Amino acid sequence: MSGQDAPINPTGDPYQLLQIVRNPDGTITRALDIPETPPTSDPSLPISVLSKDIPINQSNNTWVRIYLPREALDISSQPKLPLIVYYHGGGFIMSSAASSLLHDYCVNMANELRVIIASVEYRLAPEHRLPAAYDDAVEALYRIKTTQDDWLTKYADFSNCFIMGLSAGGNIAYHAGLRVAAEADHLGPLKIRGLILQQPFFGGTQRSDSELRLVNDPMLPLCVTDLMWELSLPIGVDCDHEYCNPTVAGGSKLLEKIRLLGWKVLVTGCDGDLLFDRQVELVKLLEEHGVHVVGHFGVGGCHGVDFHDSSRGKAFLEQVKNFI
Repeated sequence: MSGQDAPINPTGDPYQLLQIVRNPDGTITRALDIPETPPTSDPSLPISVLSKDIPINQSNNTWVRIYLPREALDISSQPKLPLIVYYHGGGFIMSSAASSLLHDYCVNMANELRVIIASVEYRLAPEHRLPAAYDDAVEALYRIKTTQDDWLTKYADFSNCFIMGLSAGGNIAYHAGLRVAAEADHLGPLKIRGLILQQPFFGGTQRSDSELRLVNDPMLPLCVTDLMWELSLPIGVDCDHEYCNPTVAGGSKLLEKIRLLGWKVLVTGCDGDLLFDRQVELVKLLEEHGVHVVGHFGVGGCHGVDFHDSSRGKAFLEQVKNFI
């Protein structure tokens, strides 16, 4: 880690880059038009993966989109499929489980991995600052475990469940994992086998070498990550809060629970991502706590590279396939 603590202000307005406007009441206006795709649950359509939405908490407008490989309907005698509970990225402040990019990604992932995916719609900051997203993430797991939905009860192997997320979703998956590890006995019949953290979003007050090296990265500049943390963390705390920096005070005591449960953790990243050093540090932290962790780190690339580079996306899915 670098010893530099002072804020860095590269050229570029993060509000303009994110196309958001901060309002006097603390909310933001999101001007970026992110296309959305509705679910498709009709089995008569010639598609490989079906999808539908299940409400979680109507008062919070949270829900989960289930992706079911069509072949599960066609072959009733086959074993049940692993379940991946997925949390999307967007810096805690943007995007949705209904976004077309994410929908297509989950369709491909369900198809390639032969798994059922439950993609969670959680509340966004700053209207709902952390830990709201963590609360929603855990509530989704409890909703899934008690569901009477036939796609899940008939075709999902609840004893083979993984918690997964990209970027901010990876951060959410990590913190949701810590929470449910502490109460794993109450989560049955849902049994978590591990965490899949895809370029997870973490930070700290002390700038890392990769943050300094990629301060003006066109995909994810430091001014943007700073603003995301400013808008999402509880008011009055800095980036050495446990939600942002998992290494604070030597890491969460709940890591011991994850070790005892025998969960395994996959962390992926690349050195072209400003967050790279944070991800490497997380792997070292988990190793120090005796957690079974697998780190896959590539050369080059950028944040979100698995979405933008088909060859890297395929390589990532192969890593996940070998992991689960």
